[in-house]
Amino acid sequence: MGFELNRFQGDVDEELICPICSGVLEDPLQAPTCEHAFCKCCISEWISRQPTCPVDRQTVTSAQLRQVPRILRNLLSRLCIHCDNAPYGCTQVLKLDSLNSHLEECEYNPKRPLPCEQGCGLIIPKDELKDHNCVKELRSLIHTQEQKLKDFQKELTEQRYVINEQKREMQLLKKHCGCPNKLLKEFIRAIRISNPSMRAIADAMERDEVVRWSSTLQRARVNRWGGMISTPDEILQRMIRRTLNEMGCPAHILDNLMQNCHERRWPPGLCSLETRQNNRRQYENYLCKRVPGKQAVLVLACDNSHMGEDMMVEPGLVMIFAHGIE
Repeated sequence: MGFELNRFQGDVDEELICPICSGVLEDPLQAPTCEHAFCKCCISEWISRQPTCPVDRQTVTSAQLRQVPRILRNLLSRLCIHCDNAPYGCTQVLKLDSLNSHLEECEYNPKRPLPCEQGCGLIIPKDELKDHNCVKELRSLIHTQEQKLKDFQKELTEQRYVINEQKREMQLLKKHCGCPNKLLKEFIRAIRISNPSMRAIADAMERDEVVRWSSTLQRARVNRWGGMISTPDEILQRMIRRTLNEMGCPAHILDNLMQNCHERRWPPGLCSLETRQNNRRQYENYLCKRVPGKQAVLVLACDNSHMGEDMMVEPGLVMIFAHGIE
């Protein structure tokens, strides 16, 4: 609906009057062909009943409506209007384009939010302050918050039950079904996609799988760190990869481990010849696992949490040597 004519000072041009409500245009839109202008609310309601222009009955749809020209908007913005709160005592007369900003601050606005000065501190509409009861309002607020808390606790309990049941099912599946690594990997991936709340559990299961696999591996000792091959060729990498696969390496870390056998993926403390020479004393702190039949060791992150970030990456390193493995 448009603005009432009697709120404006002086005459208002007919071009600024909405043909539907006979008020001054508010948020005006115009028809595309005939260019008749209407209040946005008025024309939207009209078209919902019949898709024609109210003036000349030409066909028009909501999607075809467009903004009125700038000159028409400028003429509207220059009109002088009395404040909405004139019935409550406001005597301000201002430009139409300043009306909204004024209403936000108008001290005569009956719905202006004000803090209660009786002690509760709640924000109350101005016209409700006289009937405001602090105790009643606070009790209502507490009741509402208690109900929200109960609803949240109920939802949390239900989620915990679902998560615990799904976790138990996964553990039983892994324990009793003899699930192969590939199938387990697909199962965990499917869980991550279908139920985001299970991602943490799926991640924990994968970490546990790596820890269990690591516990089955034999310790190894490197006596010649200088024999480390920092840039192994593809043939050597394929050979180590095949051996790791035969060792039962969890499928979800195999690719990362093999990528980490090259210095381009090594942590800062190993990424160049200079840093490797400077950090030689730290090598003896690595807990290494043997790669059977090969001059190579596994340095897994789960076994080397004592090493700093500059000497370790997830899920671990594959170090290949020319010689020096016991």
